[in-house]
Amino acid sequence: MSNMSTYKEADLLSKEADNLIESLGLPASWSTLGPKEKRSLPQQDMPTQDPIQRGGNMDEVALGYTENQAIIEASRCLVCKNAPCVKGCPVSIDIPGFVCATAKGNFKEALEIIQESSMLPAICGRVCPQEKQCMELCTVGKMNRDPMESVAIGRLERYLADRGADQKSNVEILPSTGKKVAIVGSGPSGLTTAADLVRLGHGVTVFEAFHKAGGVTVYGIPEFRLPKSIVQREVGKLESMGVKFVYDYLIGRTRTVRELMEKDGFNAVYVANGAGLPKFMNIDGENLVGVFSANEYLTRSNLMKAFEKKAMTPIYPSKKVAVFGGGNVAMDAARTALRLGAKEVHIVYRRTGKEMPARVEEVHHAQEEGIIFDLLTNPVRILGDDKGRVKGIECLKYKLGEPDASGRARPEPIEGSEFLMEIDTCITALGNGSNPLVTGTTPELNTNKWGNITVDEKTGATSMEGVFAGGDIVQGAATVILAMGDGRVAAQGIDEYLKAL
Repeated sequence: MSNMSTYKEADLLSKEADNLIESLGLPASWSTLGPKEKRSLPQQDMPTQDPIQRGGNMDEVALGYTENQAIIEASRCLVCKNAPCVKGCPVSIDIPGFVCATAKGNFKEALEIIQESSMLPAICGRVCPQEKQCMELCTVGKMNRDPMESVAIGRLERYLADRGADQKSNVEILPSTGKKVAIVGSGPSGLTTAADLVRLGHGVTVFEAFHKAGGVTVYGIPEFRLPKSIVQREVGKLESMGVKFVYDYLIGRTRTVRELMEKDGFNAVYVANGAGLPKFMNIDGENLVGVFSANEYLTRSNLMKAFEKKAMTPIYPSKKVAVFGGGNVAMDAARTALRLGAKEVHIVYRRTGKEMPARVEEVHHAQEEGIIFDLLTNPVRILGDDKGRVKGIECLKYKLGEPDASGRARPEPIEGSEFLMEIDTCITALGNGSNPLVTGTTPELNTNKWGNITVDEKTGATSMEGVFAGGDIVQGAATVILAMGDGRVAAQGIDEYLKAL
């Protein structure tokens, strides 16, 4: 970012924080602040790149808190005795513990508290939907009647992880048990299981189909939301703990699950290969040139670096793009298309913004960048030219009816509301089905009607002896932190299983 005006907002926020720190005498006076005084502290806004500038680069949008911002934000915590925020965390981080340490300026201690439960704080601090989990249960937010006004737990986690990037972990690793565990997939769930098991003294090998570790965090989440250098940094910490990574190794093809156990001598296997089968709308024109799944589009950009001028795998050039869907993946695809040179990008979503599942912050950033939201609208046909390329879409207008099975208002088409949009690229971001590679070659694994592996919720154990599973292959498309929660459950289950051998 060469233009210094990018940092104008960050400078202003920093000065406000500096002045507040000076006037209150924080962190020395933190412990003397009463609940009323803590509630009166303003939630610290996250400094960001200028919207116009960031639409033309892949640099991270959020710039991160300053030290004083972090101290002020942490000082808002009421230190509730019942710690409701922890109940909302799938990996059970001691949130009051690390927030209080931050308020006192004990940043090293704060990061160590997080690492007792999670070795991926720089990732979670950036991409987890805290407003629907820990922040939703935060007492400060409830008192303000808005979870977005809760203590900004994720922003604090990110600050601590970035500040302590080179901090040597004090995580205790127990003596070797002589037991070996294979982990299929290096996404958040697999990495979490690997971290917990290696701490317990087990030998851990992670098998990854791609040439880089990280799963969805490297192929699905864009650079401007989660720089890939951060993912590799977190992976490096696991390697330093003793976790082995094997790349370009496709379990289900290169090796089956049973072969891992019978030929390679692994005592247990954890399957966390995700839900990588994209869903389409099954409408006319989906086979035209210029129609992508969000999986392919984002993978080409994020993992294959299609945004670089001399990329080995350049992406389809677009001027007018339509993204179908309203989740985080849809926002990622739309904002990526903008950065890849599209002049006009539309989010086409059949409900209203209220029902949109994407994070509020991501929607806000997309709107700031000029993404056009066509709500209560749905494509019914993709139109092509005489060369088989996308030239437009036919859409219908919708209205909301009674709630459906998801609890959201059911969208109902308005008869006679058809209209055309001139579009040259369509991206479907409608979720994913289960990855069939492992289940298709492992008949011993029981699955549900959607092809997801069924497990014991308390242990992560599958129907196959010694095999455990979690993450998207069990839950369907879920969040990073929920996948990590599965990983922690499975690690405990695997440890108990190995002890009994």
